[in-house]
Amino acid sequence: MEDKEEFLKEFGDYYGYPNGPKTINEIRATEFKRLKDTVYLDHAGATLYSELQMEAIFKDLTTSVYGNPHSQSDSSSTTSDIVREARQQVLDYCNASPKDYKCIFTSGATAALKLVGENFPWSCKSTFMYTMENHNSVLGIREYALNQGAAAFAVDIKEAVDQDGASRSSVNSVKVSQHPVQRRNEAEVLEGELTDAAKLLKKTYFSGGTVAASIADIDFVRRRDGVEEHFEDGTISFLSIASIRHGFKIFNTLTTSAMCRHIMSLAMFLKKKLLAFRHENGESVCTLYDNTSLKVSSHDSGSIVSLNLKRPDGSWFGYREVEKLASLSGIQLRTGCFCNPGACAKYLGLSHSDLLSNLEAGHVCWDDNDVINGKPTGAVRVSFGYMSTYEDAKKFIDFIRSSFVSIPSEFKKGYLLRAKSNPYPTEGIENRLSSSGCYLKSITIYPIKSCAGFSVQSWPLSSAGLKYDREWLLKSWTGEILTQKKVPEMSLISTFIDLNQQILSVESPCCEGKLQIKVDSDSYLCGKEEFYLHSQRLQHNGYFSIIRYEVRCYENEIDQWFSNAVGQPCSLVRCCHSQYCSTLSNNGSMGMCRDVDSRVNFANEAPFLLISEESVSDLNNRLCSNTQKHSVGAPAYVNPMRFRPNLVISGGEPYAEDGWRNLKIGNTYFTSLGGCNRCQMINFYHQTGQVKKTSEPLATLASYRRVKGKILFGILLRYDPGNRAGLDTNSWLTVGEEVHSNSE
Repeated sequence: MEDKEEFLKEFGDYYGYPNGPKTINEIRATEFKRLKDTVYLDHAGATLYSELQMEAIFKDLTTSVYGNPHSQSDSSSTTSDIVREARQQVLDYCNASPKDYKCIFTSGATAALKLVGENFPWSCKSTFMYTMENHNSVLGIREYALNQGAAAFAVDIKEAVDQDGASRSSVNSVKVSQHPVQRRNEAEVLEGELTDAAKLLKKTYFSGGTVAASIADIDFVRRRDGVEEHFEDGTISFLSIASIRHGFKIFNTLTTSAMCRHIMSLAMFLKKKLLAFRHENGESVCTLYDNTSLKVSSHDSGSIVSLNLKRPDGSWFGYREVEKLASLSGIQLRTGCFCNPGACAKYLGLSHSDLLSNLEAGHVCWDDNDVINGKPTGAVRVSFGYMSTYEDAKKFIDFIRSSFVSIPSEFKKGYLLRAKSNPYPTEGIENRLSSSGCYLKSITIYPIKSCAGFSVQSWPLSSAGLKYDREWLLKSWTGEILTQKKVPEMSLISTFIDLNQQILSVESPCCEGKLQIKVDSDSYLCGKEEFYLHSQRLQHNGYFSIIRYEVRCYENEIDQWFSNAVGQPCSLVRCCHSQYCSTLSNNGSMGMCRDVDSRVNFANEAPFLLISEESVSDLNNRLCSNTQKHSVGAPAYVNPMRFRPNLVISGGEPYAEDGWRNLKIGNTYFTSLGGCNRCQMINFYHQTGQVKKTSEPLATLASYRRVKGKILFGILLRYDPGNRAGLDTNSWLTVGEEVHSNSE
């Protein structure tokens, strides 16, 4: 409460609509009840509608009859009147006179910009000038200009500030610097004088509603005179337009100026708190990308706070790490470059060569490559709306403090020794192994990637791992690999392989009867395919592997069974050959893998995943002590099978496996590849035959098992290279076998 009192002391005149018909607390309680457990901070991407607004729209649409406005019926005339009123409301909001401006409805801002770009009469005398910080939708207009011989160039606009940090209002205080001019080819000079802006646009296409008359079998068309009708192709979204007035009612009730003051107070408060954060060594935590004043009198602060976070050693936290952890805390925000490449490069200090190098390294929009060569490739963006509250901002501040400022005590105890493997000699490891006090508790095989597995007492090994483990997968008809991340219901598909009969049995609650497939027969197969996948694990030499798979496809009857099971068209394929064909480093250079002849199935990162029963027990103790964080109905503990391990061991100390470099189970030698990076898949659980999702156990793991953006639990194993030759077709793993290990 003291923090809020301090906030209100500074921002009380601005925050919460003190002179409005409703306070911010009343607005949230009556109009945004759905935000009870969610902190929504992406209003610049898409703000939220109020529940009262939707009730008014629903009442309007269920009590009125709105017809297509391209007619003369009473219902059509009603629609035309509503559309006309909506245009005027937009113009009034923008203080635009209908004598000088027209309101054209499009599907969005991008469509409006595209309309201008494709209809402007570009020529070699034209120049398209845009700012470095413009959105991609503005940059896209450049293509129309350059293709028609026009010049294009970007400008930087910098506003001078006083010594106290306040922006100057004088026009002379704005400095404009021009970037190089771009041209592609010459085009014919546009003849004629320039007139009114709308008439300047030369529209080619016409459609229903944009013409006064046309003749089908000769070249004749007479376009409508109205600017709006000229550019609105086809039937406009008149039901959406009819709803505009209900949104403007909120604007007019609260007033735009009060909304701006409210939002500004939250943005200013957040900026000050973030800039005040310091690590234990005194280094700052947060870098803000902003040039506005932090004074309360500065009304140009806006609703957006863009930032990145640093570790105590000055290295960057990746923005995707921030986004993932925020999601676990019920905070929704946006990360990346926000479709704004110029601003991204400008504020992050990325040169043209950096941008091209990142692209060659495989970085594209919306991927997980958030830090490349020590530089962030994007940022974290928080944006407030008129319904945002102090509590929203405070929860984000507390999240940053607990996740990126406070250092979990376990980090200091030596846990999580390795996030990935390092090069080391493998000869003579037999003499370095000692009893770990552990034994093999269970063995689980997952024949179909992301489907349920089955446990056994003993199981044979193959060159790719446990025999038949992840040897099959499901692909959508568009080629996408199906996993529980996208299709959680896959966890309800049970599997079992009878080694004696050589039959794979599959069952699903969505399908009648059991599907049985002979694993040693080609009778079901109907062809081969080939595709490539990027390995998800960065190798110790700094390279990602590219794996070429040759797969066999199944007949339609089997594909239809799985399509019914997952609720979408898909195909079952089986790996018959795989090969590490090439590698790509994180700086874009190519190389060759060492194990080019090794066989891999469809495991994400390694052939084996090992989990310790004691580590799971320690996690459950932490979950039980934080029961208030759990969703209603979610279990306060997890079973080891929640992590989809192949091997579960028992008998040692919690997290002792983190430090293992090599181990032997029975007569088989393994090498540890380091910790397994966990994702939201472990948050799915089953309840009364349904797949549910909670924030646990990933949220708790994130509080003490985080290393450089990864949340690690369990270790990944492969056969030890130095002892691989000793692996034969008669090698088995058996429950109860002792585990020997050596640590770093």
